[in-house]
Amino acid sequence: MSRFDFLLYGANGYTGELIARFCSEYQLKPLMAGRNETALKQLEERFGYEYRVFPLESPDLLDQAVREVPLVLHAAGPFRHTAKPMMQSCLRNKVHYTDITGEIPVFELCHGMDQMAREAGIMMMSGVGFDVVPTDCLALFLKEQMPDAVSLQLAFTGTGGRPSRGTATTMAEGAGMPGAKREGGKIIPVPLGHKGMWVDFGEKKRFVMAIPWGDVSTAYYTTGIPEIETFTAVSPKTHQRVKYLKYLNWLLKTSFVRNRMIRTIRSGPAGPSDAERLNNRSLVWGEVRNQHGSQLQARLSGPEGYTLTAHASLIIARKIKEGKWKPGYQTPAGCFGSGLVLEIPGVSRELVKPGSR
Repeated sequence: MSRFDFLLYGANGYTGELIARFCSEYQLKPLMAGRNETALKQLEERFGYEYRVFPLESPDLLDQAVREVPLVLHAAGPFRHTAKPMMQSCLRNKVHYTDITGEIPVFELCHGMDQMAREAGIMMMSGVGFDVVPTDCLALFLKEQMPDAVSLQLAFTGTGGRPSRGTATTMAEGAGMPGAKREGGKIIPVPLGHKGMWVDFGEKKRFVMAIPWGDVSTAYYTTGIPEIETFTAVSPKTHQRVKYLKYLNWLLKTSFVRNRMIRTIRSGPAGPSDAERLNNRSLVWGEVRNQHGSQLQARLSGPEGYTLTAHASLIIARKIKEGKWKPGYQTPAGCFGSGLVLEIPGVSRELVKPGSR
């Protein structure tokens, strides 16, 4: 029996540190890990949790740490670079895998390991944070209300705040890349911001534009709905500017531009302050339609995104510790139900009359 409930890799990052801070609320004991020994030592002094230092590029050291735990909570992005070696280690050592990614290629990578995970007798679940717990749960909730739904739209926003360095770095590395949506059950590329519309999030109406959010991947596996689009709130002026970015994609993809963006991000704050997290909220909207044109909408309100991520990831870690898991690739709502998000402190959900967009 392990002395630890899970390995928290990336504990010294903004979201990882927040997860470590919340562990005591869920009576969970992590083994912290990452590359930065100085930062991990400081966390050990604050929280009293042990730590291990190793890079993901060292399979022997990685396996040595993974074998100490029954579960990995991977919080070190960008996950397009970091997820695969951690997933492979979990498969080799028959340890459950979770992460907090929102990147479509990582969700698809995880889904592609379904059979290997089943053979290893473990669960693999990407997106146990804001990406994609609230949206995944809202998607399944709407599907339960309209079982014959054939299309799904999801949108999200916040009442304030800013991205962490990790989130901003992931966005910078994706600069110049196209958007994505599900069409006929397949993920297809589309221009970023190819569609825009006004959405009533309850507290206020906001303009949203289409982006490649993780639910383009996961909501299909959760609900089976073949047509899926995802949106986030922006100003109409920003949406207009984004439309013209396609002419600069070649420039945004260059190492020079991306490295400049990343250097700027690293010189800024690690993420929202505690006061910003406390004073802001996350808002999610969803709509399903069937082939007869009937529609149904729902809204969800909850804590600020990083706070929600810490709670959601630890609620899922606790469920896995209690044996409430399924083998193979799973999505949060697909495994734990549409009510999972309501276990997060401060979350509320409501059905909305059709046509209230």
